[in-house]
Formats: sequence, C-alpha cells, structure tokens
Amino acid sequence: MSDYGYKIPALNDGEVFRNEIVIKKSRFITSAGHTRGVAEAEAFLARIRQEFADARHNCYAFNAGKGNETAFIGCSDDGEPKGTAGRPMLNVLVHSGIGEISIVVTRYFGGILLGTGGLVRAYQDSVKEILTALPLKDPENLEEIRFTADLARMHILEELVRKYGGRVISRDFSGTCCTYTVTADAVKAAFLKKDLERLNQTAQVS
Repeated sequence: MSDYGYKIPALNDGEVFRNEIVIKKSRFITSAGHTRGVAEAEAFLARIRQEFADARHNCYAFNAGKGNETAFIGCSDDGEPKGTAGRPMLNVLVHSGIGEISIVVTRYFGGILLGTGGLVRAYQDSVKEILTALPLKDPENLEEIRFTADLARMHILEELVRKYGGRVISRDFSGTCCTYTVTADAVKAAFLKKDLERLNQTAQVS
C-alpha cells in the first residue's frame, strides 16, 4: 500500500488500458482510465460508450476520488439485471486500494445465458483481471482550490487552470455563477491562485 493510503493508475491523460475475457462466447471488454473527479469520470464513460456504441451493455464503476470518498463513487448496470454488474464491479474497485479510476465493461452477448450469478462473477472477474495488470503509482502532490466565477468568465478561467496543468474536479452551477473545485501541483497552486484572483476579482479563491 502507498504512503498515501491508496494508489492511482499510472496512465497518461486520455490513455485507455484495456483487457478482454470471453465467457460462454460472450465478450467482456474492460476499459480503465485515470480520472480525477466526477467530471473526468463522466467524460471517460461517454468516450467508451461512443467507441462501443453498438454494444448492448456498457456497465461501469468509478472511484474517482482519493481512496473511497462516497461523493466520487458511482456505478451502473446499463440494462443488465439489477445488481449483476455495476455494484459487483464497484465492490471490487473500492476494496482494491486504487483511487482516481474509472472502469467500463462492455459486453457483447454470445448467445448463451449466464444467469444472474454468472453475470455477477463475469463482471467481477473482468474488473479483477484488469486491476491485476494495471500499472500503478503513488498519487501526485496536489492542492485543491475552490473558487466561484461568473458564467461569462468560465472559459477564460478554465483555460488558466489548464495552463498551470490543473484539472477541474467539479462544477456546481447556481444562477449566473459556477463554483469550481480544481486541483493543481502543490508548487504551482500558489501562482494559480494569484492569477485566479487577478482575473476573477469578484470571487473568493480558497
């Protein structure tokens, strides 16, 4: 176990790590990505769904926070019988000691019914196999920053966050404003805060 209490995928931004198993002629294609926060998790899920748009099931589980923070956890059976895919996948994920990760298991039906127990085992095994092979590393030394911006300035401020290598973790819209949670390298965070305050003088940056 890492000194941080958890590991993260050692993957580049946008990189997809993939594994496939076949059970009774059904193909289970598992895709994993490094996703820091719910916004990145949702973007990853949408990307995989689009790639495998012809599949009947793109079941997923994500643990996109630091360890097992409930606000950053989600799953879906995506049309499989309730409780046979998303929740079993998530159970494996939250006990793996890995954070900032999203996993999608795409199933192509092979013509042989697996039954509810068979589906649970298949989706769990898909996650277990990819986690066994997935390269891991310690989390980066990041600082979390929160600020509120007018909707008209969102584009400018998000560009600034990207300039410093930061990531948007969440956006909370309210009226004409958006409250951001972002992360940035601890060394760069102080400079990012100063520029955010300079460009966004009406909002408090913390």
